[in-house]
Amino acid sequence: MKQRFKSIGLADLCSWFGITRQAYYQRKRHGYEQALVAEMVISEIKSIRTQHSRLGGRKLFHKMESFFESHQIKIGRDAFFDLMREHQLLIQPRKRYHITTNSKHWMRKYPNLIRNQEPIGPNHIWVCDLTYWKTASGHYYISFITDAFSRKIVGYHVADNMEAIESVAALKMAKKTLKSGHTGLIHHSDRGSQYCSATYVRELHKQNIQVSMTENGDPLENAIAERINGIIKGEYLNGFKINNLSHAQEVLKAVVKLYNEERPHSSISLYTPAMVHENPLEKQIQRLWKNYYRKENDSGNEIEKCKPILGLKNECKFVPGLKQKNTVKL
Repeated sequence: MKQRFKSIGLADLCSWFGITRQAYYQRKRHGYEQALVAEMVISEIKSIRTQHSRLGGRKLFHKMESFFESHQIKIGRDAFFDLMREHQLLIQPRKRYHITTNSKHWMRKYPNLIRNQEPIGPNHIWVCDLTYWKTASGHYYISFITDAFSRKIVGYHVADNMEAIESVAALKMAKKTLKSGHTGLIHHSDRGSQYCSATYVRELHKQNIQVSMTENGDPLENAIAERINGIIKGEYLNGFKINNLSHAQEVLKAVVKLYNEERPHSSISLYTPAMVHENPLEKQIQRLWKNYYRKENDSGNEIEKCKPILGLKNECKFVPGLKQKNTVKL
């Protein structure tokens, strides 16, 4: 307007719209401040994404709380997501279709021991799975062993084949984290040939670890392990260009360290897995993600008849007045 009516003063132009000249300058200054804040927030998001390239918006918002406080930035979660959407920083999920489980074999299959159990602390239930990693240099297979209570990856191994001995390497790494004389540990996996093999089962029996397996071939029976596969590959590994197996091993080691020590986890009150695993008695664990398999009654409370997500008792436990969260306090 000022460019078109150069002979008219700013005060008169503002009066046409029923505002004062002071209000005009305040709005203009506010626009500059908002642009500066947006630039600072986007810069910090990109800085975090240099290591956590596909970290979701909610976890980003949690990790940046200290940044907001130190820079006196007031921004809500919805505005944060709008800003990410505007700059095309939201993450689109990827799908996987490669099958790595062969349960049609003659070897002994074990019953599901965690159907009516919930993890009471670290090293009570380990969940395990083998996942496929497609790279430009070839196809690799990763064995993960995860603590069901803390969500910490305690054992891992990457190889260019699916032989049982490769999964045993991940198990041996996990066993090194156990204290001498530890008892009561349950190892839960699918019914794949690697986990049913005599070599693998023998390693479990050496440490008096109970063997548990899925029974119906339903991924929900081993959902924690399936979720870990998705996080590690979807948020980290798929962004790397791998040269060879040795390079793949280096990348996996760095990624697991990032996941265990820096990535907040929605299933453990947005703590990192390492924090919960090492100090379980100091943390009040609360699940912060929504379970879409739960049903509600007319009063809005969750009912007990629901489909279990993790194969654990507490995932379908009725808590009066609690809609989306399940709290376990040690």
